[in-house]
Amino acid sequence: MAFSGFKSLSETLKEFSVIYTEANFVEGVLFAVSDYFRHDLQLMLDDAVVDNSEYAICENLIYPVLKEVWKQYRQPFVLWSHELLSCNDRLSGFPEYILARRSPLGKIVFDKPYFLLVEAKQDNFDQAWGQCLAEMIVAQRLNENEQMIVFGITSNGDRWQFGKLDQTQFTLNKTFYTIQELDSLFAAVNYVFQQCEQSLNSLVMA
Repeated sequence: MAFSGFKSLSETLKEFSVIYTEANFVEGVLFAVSDYFRHDLQLMLDDAVVDNSEYAICENLIYPVLKEVWKQYRQPFVLWSHELLSCNDRLSGFPEYILARRSPLGKIVFDKPYFLLVEAKQDNFDQAWGQCLAEMIVAQRLNENEQMIVFGITSNGDRWQFGKLDQTQFTLNKTFYTIQELDSLFAAVNYVFQQCEQSLNSLVMA
């Protein structure tokens, strides 16, 4: 089944026997948002059509935030856009964004481990998490390391939700973040990137 075939979070949980929990695991890590970014984002929100489609949401709202944080982590990671993630013929598709280790073979090589999956949806978070969790499970299988936590983000551009897959337990962060509160949102995204970096460092040192 393609990732888009998963229509709800409960469906994915049952399909893969994953346990669902809720907790506030995100701890904001301060990130200095530039004035240029703030002004450019406000211009887009005021004068552009930024959320008329999932593509528009990705390009105008989600990717700019992810990219801004990724710049601080660009040495160990590559942020991939709409790259094929495939476990088998039944489980494959193109997540909006994937944070993966920068391959020693060069930046153009899509290489595991995969640490973060991002899915965009227009105001249907249940379906967004159904797809995102399926992507996280595939990433976990490809990583061949169930001890490594895989993170997920779903967003409609304005509202951002965070989750993590730890072995067979999926945890949805109870607090959500909005692009209207930019400093809190960036601190949350920065936290996830920092956790991914720590996870990668532990793998290198093992």
